[in-house]
Amino acid sequence: MIRLLLVDDHAIVRESLRSVLERVPDLVVVGEAASGDAALALVHELAPDLVLTDIAIPGFDGIELTRRIASECPAVKVLALSMHLERRYVVQMLEAGATGYVSKTAGRDELLLGIRAVAAGNRYLCQECAAMLVATPAQGAAQVKLGRREIEVLKMIAKGMTSTAIGEKLFIAPGTVEVHRRNIMRKLELHNIAELTQYAIREGLILL
Repeated sequence: MIRLLLVDDHAIVRESLRSVLERVPDLVVVGEAASGDAALALVHELAPDLVLTDIAIPGFDGIELTRRIASECPAVKVLALSMHLERRYVVQMLEAGATGYVSKTAGRDELLLGIRAVAAGNRYLCQECAAMLVATPAQGAAQVKLGRREIEVLKMIAKGMTSTAIGEKLFIAPGTVEVHRRNIMRKLELHNIAELTQYAIREGLILL
């Protein structure tokens, strides 16, 4: 049996997925979550084989959830199920540790193929996703210039958080946050918070 945790902030989506998946003999849904932090807690509690997650979820998003699962529970596989099919989202999910990506427009059979492939330790991209990656050449992403901590700070700045709030979240001093902010602006050649926010949206670091 493949034990699944469903993560989506829309109850009707979770209910529909559960209805479809629990009719399949080798699958069982062991839990549901509507946010990233709730999902991570359930991963630790339930130890599912696979987490099926959307990207745009409350708390920390699906990308950060995937990163934390990969770090804290490496035996748990992650398969993204999302309407976001832009290259940046797919690449970020795979870099975070997901081993599969399926569009919400995909059919039942393709979703099952993805679940079984990922659960077996293989990578899986749905046909629509694979076609997009072929048709959309990689661009030189400026965020490669940034370190992981700088990306974390940038995401929080773009969400409107103050230096004090960011410092509390990351357990660093507000002055250190300011140093990161100045370094980010210098590296990206940006000059104010509005430009930083626009950059974060454009690069898919935050979801609208």
